[in-house]
Amino acid sequence: MSTTPTAVARAAADTAGPPAPPPDAAEDTAHGVERAARLERLLGDPCDPHNPHGYRALLDADAQRHVPEATEALLTDVRLGAEFVPRDLGGRLARPDVLARALRPVFRRDVALGFGYGITSLFGASAVWAAGDERRRADTARLLLSGGRATILHHELAHANAILRDEFTARSAPGGGFVLGGRKDVVINADRADRFVMYARTATSAGPRSHSVLFLDPERLPPGGLRRLPRVPTHGMRGSRFAGLEFTDCPVPAGTLVGDVGDGVQLALRTFMVNRCLIPGTVVAGVDSALRFAVRAATEGRPTGQPARRHQAVLAGVFADLLACDSMAVTGLRALSLLPDSAHLVAAAVKLTMPDLLREDLEELATVLGAHGYDRGPLYGGFQKLVRDLPVAGLGHAGSAACQAVLVPRLRALARRSWFCDEEPTARLFLLSAPVPPLDYRKLSLSGGDDVLTASLVGAAERLGPLRGHGPLWAALADLADAFVQEMRALREQCAALPQSAQATLADPRACTLADRYVLVLAAAACLGVWEGQDGMDSFLAQPEWVVLALTRIGRRLGARVPELPDTATGPVLDEVLLRYREGRSFDVYDTRIAG
Repeated sequence: MSTTPTAVARAAADTAGPPAPPPDAAEDTAHGVERAARLERLLGDPCDPHNPHGYRALLDADAQRHVPEATEALLTDVRLGAEFVPRDLGGRLARPDVLARALRPVFRRDVALGFGYGITSLFGASAVWAAGDERRRADTARLLLSGGRATILHHELAHANAILRDEFTARSAPGGGFVLGGRKDVVINADRADRFVMYARTATSAGPRSHSVLFLDPERLPPGGLRRLPRVPTHGMRGSRFAGLEFTDCPVPAGTLVGDVGDGVQLALRTFMVNRCLIPGTVVAGVDSALRFAVRAATEGRPTGQPARRHQAVLAGVFADLLACDSMAVTGLRALSLLPDSAHLVAAAVKLTMPDLLREDLEELATVLGAHGYDRGPLYGGFQKLVRDLPVAGLGHAGSAACQAVLVPRLRALARRSWFCDEEPTARLFLLSAPVPPLDYRKLSLSGGDDVLTASLVGAAERLGPLRGHGPLWAALADLADAFVQEMRALREQCAALPQSAQATLADPRACTLADRYVLVLAAAACLGVWEGQDGMDSFLAQPEWVVLALTRIGRRLGARVPELPDTATGPVLDEVLLRYREGRSFDVYDTRIAG
């Protein structure tokens, strides 16, 4: 790989980057990897029909709409709740990318379990980590460290995840505190959460100061103030416990307020930055399993171990997509720590891009699985469960409309002030194992306007230009990078002409289309960044084939003019899929050993 771009070539990008992480940041990575490997071993081979944490047990629980009690007990024993508590409060949460790795063994087996037992508590507690006082932060940490749960009460699924929908209200009480009202019919863990984090309307008029956050202990609410509604059956995540809550003239003290009155919308926008990257960064492990089902179906009973020719391009292409999605998710997760001022752009792009890509991948894999895709047994039954679960998981927090609401109003300013002007980000953003500073929810901001990924794309294209003469793959890669840079130039011209008013821009249908094109360009930039970050390493990710295939597929979705895919691109990617399958290694960017 001596002729590829090197870390030295990007060293200039680090001169204006964030300060170096503390010495113990490397230990955070190692400990997180160890925890993930230990949990993988404890959960065991998911295809073993006798494994109490395997697919058979999980599918049986799902069919009966029960939580998998044995596996939840295991997660309690390993203190999974500590992953959601910041390290300075006695937990393990330091780096979002390490958190995602620690959770992937759970999501690889059951997305519903990952939400129902796991990250929903973090989504609830994140407002406390961002704005709670020291007493509230300490109390919440003790709750999660002891195995307790929190849940979040805000937007309705039917409302496209709009935080400004007023399901709950909190009017000021004459003697202080608030009086709660309102109803929500679908709340995960409503019947068993120890704490509720409520986003409630506290102002009669609309606007950015219309909502506030309240932290509620249901056991301390006055009789008659809260009515628990029946459990709601859902098509996906059937084992998760969704139920309703109704508040009626329910008084609560002033001390339940998190932050200040009117902070709710800003807190939601800031904390959802983490959720938008963490959900894709964990759900990708579920699609990893779906690809494994397809490889098994395509190679089963074939003496050569090679899938039929008609399936080869699908398996290689979905694998390339998974690496692309993971590159984007990991980049977004690392940006939360490294670039807290501008990570909101990357986070919204991650959440806007990945659900569609992963959904398309499942549709492609269904063509390989054939009749196996309807199998309910332990070898293939997880596929249909994942198909049911992913839409619920994707809509559970900050959906597409909310992400577009972050990006669309900024397109005009980005086009005029940022694109082709900003400096490249620190190379550490794309170095998968490099330490980053601990995540601090209090530092996350919506004020930054730098677009670090497009700057990285432009730099990568410049570095690839001289490599065109090294063969068809390098020429194709250089041409692909240029194609995405040209797309950015076209976007700059069109976005610069958008209305100056954010409200007018949001009402302009062209703007949503431009945002959808823009986030695909960012996905390409993340792929190139992760590929460059592997330079000099003896790994599959350091080779050009996967990134050529990934960028070609992204470019075709975008409708960009991309070069013909070289004949030599697909074969090595397919070989890697089959090798990882045989050796029991994950299909993500980390390439780790898995059970089974």
